[in-house]
Amino acid sequence: MSNFRLLLLPLLVSMALPALADEAVIRKNLAQRLPDFPKIDEVSKTASPGLWELRVGNEVLYTDADGSHIFQGELIDTKTKSNLTQQRLAKLTAIKFDELPLKDALVIKQGNGSRKLAVFADPNCGYCKRLERDLLALKDVTIYNFVYPVLGPDSNEKSRAIWCSKDAMKTWRDWMLDGVAPPRAMGKCDDAAITRNIEYGKKHRINGTPAIVFENGDRVPGALPAAELAKRIDEAKKPKS
Repeated sequence: MSNFRLLLLPLLVSMALPALADEAVIRKNLAQRLPDFPKIDEVSKTASPGLWELRVGNEVLYTDADGSHIFQGELIDTKTKSNLTQQRLAKLTAIKFDELPLKDALVIKQGNGSRKLAVFADPNCGYCKRLERDLLALKDVTIYNFVYPVLGPDSNEKSRAIWCSKDAMKTWRDWMLDGVAPPRAMGKCDDAAITRNIEYGKKHRINGTPAIVFENGDRVPGALPAAELAKRIDEAKKPKS
């Protein structure tokens, strides 16, 4: 048996060499031809013969086996009609609920607060205001609201005014539900949490508002009606089989 293993080892090594060689060739050629190209974090084969994935941070690009061409776009499996690029990006940018920076959120507890939900929202986002009204109807939920100003300078000003107010969550809801303008922030205020929210959102490719994160890590872009929210919240608490 030991002799068989010794004979098998070179074969296994030789089988792995082409993949290693291709990765080395890709890295070498891209470094030489595109010296200003961003740092490549990972080079891996795709399910499509001759096509390789380049991971640059949370971005996904594609190249051929020797790095002669770079492709930017979405890879679709025509048999299953699956968007492989979107699936890969979802994994790269996945958010674990217990790893969210909850200290940087406005928190409201409704009922016993046993269920949890996180929302990234801009104060000037119409769909966020509609979602806020549906959130109000939920029972037994703790909502972590990450103020996420992405719609321009006025959103930044309103976000700071809300965050720096005496009762930030009440001020948020007064504005989102009833249009009561937040009082202008006066004097010093530690609003670094808003900056951290923006940085966190960019890192995890939260490109629009609202963005909802459930307890099981599922993400939904856009608003959901109250009934659908309640259903998804319940499903998120169930252990995955």
